[in-house]
Amino acid sequence: MSLDSPQIEPSVDGLGILSDAHARADETFELAARHLDRSLVDVLRILGFDEDYRSAQGSHLYDAGGSPHLDFHTGEGFASLGHNNPDVRDALRAVLDSDLIDGVQIHYSPLAGMLAEELCQRLPEGLEAVFFASTGAEAVDSAMKFARAATRRPRFISCESSFHGVTFGPLSMVGDEFFKEGFGPLLPGCARVPFGDLDALERELRARDVAAFIVEPIQGRTVALPPEGYLRAAQELCRRHKTMFIIDEIQTGLGRTGCWFALEREGLEPDFVLVGKALSGGYMPVAAMVTTREIYQRAVGTLERCYVHQSTYGRNRLSMAAGLAALRVIERDRLVEHCADVGELLRAGIEQLRERHEMIREVRGAGLMIGIELQPPRSMVARLSTQAIRMASEGLFPQLVVIPLHRDHGIITMAAGKNDVIKLLPPLTLSETEAARFLDALDAVLTDCESGARKNWAVVREIATSTIRRRQPPAR
Repeated sequence: MSLDSPQIEPSVDGLGILSDAHARADETFELAARHLDRSLVDVLRILGFDEDYRSAQGSHLYDAGGSPHLDFHTGEGFASLGHNNPDVRDALRAVLDSDLIDGVQIHYSPLAGMLAEELCQRLPEGLEAVFFASTGAEAVDSAMKFARAATRRPRFISCESSFHGVTFGPLSMVGDEFFKEGFGPLLPGCARVPFGDLDALERELRARDVAAFIVEPIQGRTVALPPEGYLRAAQELCRRHKTMFIIDEIQTGLGRTGCWFALEREGLEPDFVLVGKALSGGYMPVAAMVTTREIYQRAVGTLERCYVHQSTYGRNRLSMAAGLAALRVIERDRLVEHCADVGELLRAGIEQLRERHEMIREVRGAGLMIGIELQPPRSMVARLSTQAIRMASEGLFPQLVVIPLHRDHGIITMAAGKNDVIKLLPPLTLSETEAARFLDALDAVLTDCESGARKNWAVVREIATSTIRRRQPPAR
């Protein structure tokens, strides 16, 4: 499939930043290895993801030769409206050209109040007070502080396999020890319960010392859906024990699951809703903590405490404008409904592949948030190879599919972590044609893997061998 690379409009840049960036594009990974995250650069090179991308538009990234790569990752759902959405870009340009006050620290711009208003209109009644931040983790941290201030309780409960961010407070509630190794001791008073286990949750809440229970309506790491009725029952337990109920919609919110917010699926009325990632339409860092006016006032509602919780860039004019533009594009283009329809088509297609391919163990998700859990083929050779791969890393097996999807078919996906899940987060604007292209490519890759195609297995075995070698101390 061939698509023309988008034409980039010339921009006025008196300091020469853009022209320098174009001139040094070939140095991208060298610069990153020298001054940024060298290990991530190594991983991208090992997986063959060190592609020389030069531009992006809609569902595609374009390499130096102009070839399109279909993006089913979108920065973990950040670019939910597709890359470089023109309507959001126009809004940002207009705001820049207007010389508006930036509305941070001791000033307000109308944009912040407008975005807060439009967010609250799409959430359950009573959620009417908003704190804007730059990242989802900062929104989580804000909810933790406000919950403690409102309840005067010290503890927090989260779920096993959950993910809420990697800054210190949210990391303390993450349900995977892998992310915490080397960073402890973390925040005291944080405990985890199995996702879906109401009895375990109630045992923790009985002491009445828990400030808040935080939960993702669909767990982002493995796209795990809760048992039917679990979230509503958990909300009732929190009410009974005077514990705040926090719904983390940082990945699921703003149309991703086929509704504005996943909490709608069970008619939830939480004390906090956390929003991030897609809020800016793929342009600016912006996130939000939304709560009730009563809780907000308990935390920072006196004159002498009105400035004790701030975010330097939290309500800056560009982030606020991008957020407003994103909400209005989703509404205007009926992307919530579109996401539900195309997501159903995509899941149905993967289910059909599951009937023909033994490597697909399970398909789960909602809207355009889909997890494909893999399993090794039945052949002895495949099982032995899988065992060797897993000895190197628990999250390496899905690369058997991820790598050839990218290398041979120009489709970008991701392994979900130390598990056997491939997570799909394509843009909400994904077309039926693009979904069909993915299904055809996945069918071809699975056919190759199950037929014992040496190329795919050899690449991943080589990565496994290299990983194990790197762990061994150098010879004396």
